[in-house]
Amino acid sequence: MFAVLSSIRKPFPKLVGILSLVWLAACEPIALTTAGAGKGNVKLGEPVKVALLLPRGSAIDGDNTISDSLENAARLAVADLQGVEIDLRVYATAGDVARAQTAARQAVADGAQVILGPLRAEAANAAAVAVAADGVNVLTFSNNTTISGGNLFLLGSTFQNTANRLAYYAKRSGKDRILVVHDEEIGGQLGKAAITQAIARSGATFAGAVGYERSQQGVTSAVQRIKAAAQASSANAIFMTSTSDAALPFYAQMLPDVGINNTNTQFIGLSRWDVPAQTLQLSGLQGGWFAMPDPTKSTQFAERFSSAYSTPPHPLAGLAYDGIAAVGALAKSGKRDALSAASLTQGAGFQGANGIFRFNPDGTNERGLAIAQVQDKKVVIIDQAPKSFSGAGF
Repeated sequence: MFAVLSSIRKPFPKLVGILSLVWLAACEPIALTTAGAGKGNVKLGEPVKVALLLPRGSAIDGDNTISDSLENAARLAVADLQGVEIDLRVYATAGDVARAQTAARQAVADGAQVILGPLRAEAANAAAVAVAADGVNVLTFSNNTTISGGNLFLLGSTFQNTANRLAYYAKRSGKDRILVVHDEEIGGQLGKAAITQAIARSGATFAGAVGYERSQQGVTSAVQRIKAAAQASSANAIFMTSTSDAALPFYAQMLPDVGINNTNTQFIGLSRWDVPAQTLQLSGLQGGWFAMPDPTKSTQFAERFSSAYSTPPHPLAGLAYDGIAAVGALAKSGKRDALSAASLTQGAGFQGANGIFRFNPDGTNERGLAIAQVQDKKVVIIDQAPKSFSGAGF
């Protein structure tokens, strides 16, 4: 994308497939579901019937690998449950919207009481609409907040959740005048909106925003504008939406060259800066902050998964584990409406593969994240992920 970055970006080729998947899930403009939340009824004493909708058979490169990893994670979670029996049935959608809708209907006809998946936003929206009248809730792996609500709940980590965690930490740490730097495509716009809202919620000061075109000229011309905006607003933090496979390495190199660095202006990232690990080598990111799942929990999950299946989990695999963990915890409560929207959104949340999480009434989610800092080309946790949410529960 950026010829000027070719020497910097060579270590990062394997990242593109992962990020493009998440980016697609985050940025597809999909119509909101309009149906009400599912009833979530279960039959006490009987196995809970869970349908898992996967993009297996898709023409998209990597979808079969992702499908295998998601299914394996779900089965690992089923094996971990105590006192609850799960009847897990898998349906292939080939990554197709119509097939996802058909699969959802077939799953309900087969007795499914809740659906996990599909992977991408458009398919998830279609599946949720298809089964809304049947009172079945859908827990999708997408993180697209434009589709959440009604009977559709997001398992994917959202921009808003990450932005909130970082903005509140920045405010507490005295980095309270925050300039937002974002690209002008839809992903960057959504990231900007999430950060702006988070700044307002945290009580920090919005110091303006600088947008840039995702091109060599666009990124290059933005550097002086970012410097000018930071100086004019007395910003003491710059919150960037860019990822390691796009403009982030460029800004990490060029902003310090014009006098904007982590010594005088805290760099904050909406994306993970430790994936791939080579990103940590960038000198301009030393001292920068980003958010990540509870590293202890994530490591434990990865080790258990690798031991069980002789391969590391896909970065999204933990979402399937989380879905089963939530269903199991709720079913164990003994309530007839254990999988209803009211039960899914109980305040205490759930323990998942990467730490605690809970669903919000609007179908989005909140995940307990740690604050990480890049120090000497390594990740150092400077604020631990929370271990629980307030409120009574599981």
